[in-house]
Amino acid sequence: MTNNLANEFAMQQSENIAPSVVASSESSKEMERVKGQIFMAKQYPRNQFQAMNRIVDAMKRPTAAKQAAYSYPRGGMTITGPSIRLAEIVAQNWGNMTYGVRELEQTPGESLAQAYAWDLETNVFVEKTFKVSHTRKKGNSINKVTDPRDIYELVANYGARRLRAAIMEVIPADIFEKALEEADKTLNNQNNEPLQDRLAKILQLFENFDVNQEMLEERFGRKYDSFTERNIIEMGNIYNSLKDGVGKVADFFKEPSSKKQPESNDLEKEFESASKKEEKPAGIKTVKSKVDEPDETEQTELL
Repeated sequence: MTNNLANEFAMQQSENIAPSVVASSESSKEMERVKGQIFMAKQYPRNQFQAMNRIVDAMKRPTAAKQAAYSYPRGGMTITGPSIRLAEIVAQNWGNMTYGVRELEQTPGESLAQAYAWDLETNVFVEKTFKVSHTRKKGNSINKVTDPRDIYELVANYGARRLRAAIMEVIPADIFEKALEEADKTLNNQNNEPLQDRLAKILQLFENFDVNQEMLEERFGRKYDSFTERNIIEMGNIYNSLKDGVGKVADFFKEPSSKKQPESNDLEKEFESASKKEEKPAGIKTVKSKVDEPDETEQTELL
């Protein structure tokens, strides 16, 4: 009896110790990995001149330049800035950095996540901890998200904006300004495709967000056929903002002013047709007989 109790107690103790040993081992591996990254960063420090050249070269690619900026209206002004894609490109070429988004905890209906950016060379570390509700708003309704893949994408979407903010706090602001300037030059000099063809492609992209040609014309104050290269750049920034979830359609566009007039009912149509029949040329007066007989004809007399 005593031996059985002793054996059971020993098994419980081993079960309690095993998870802590595994956690301690994983923590040690993570610490060694970080130490290795810091050591390599110190051994091979970045050359800021070369890093800047790599970022500028990356912005000479039209595909990267198109995704470099976002814009959204606020307080009667248009706010523009580096997009999430540009922040990732700058961090990759700046070097000696680690960054990302990780989920710290998941409970029913909610996730606790963290976005971080760490310059291993200067030891500047920025983190953004936030909560994500497992819901999505569609129209006026709020739908719960239960699929693991949808939850992962939801957390990644919310984390992307925090990740951009963290990276921009670590890397100097003038680096991003230079990158945006170079992206603007690339887009202004992109003449490989006719302007109207590019406008047609952009219009197709906006249709995914229920934005039509009339709404674009209202936004820029000119006809669609007279849009310029600058308008294309601004539309690209707006599209990036909508795609990244920084802004909403209502932030940029007004509802189309041209709406179909409600069709008149049968009574209104009959009244309009009767009014037209009663109209007579000027100078002619119609006199009707007081007796309501079916064969009585109208008498007209000249004034």
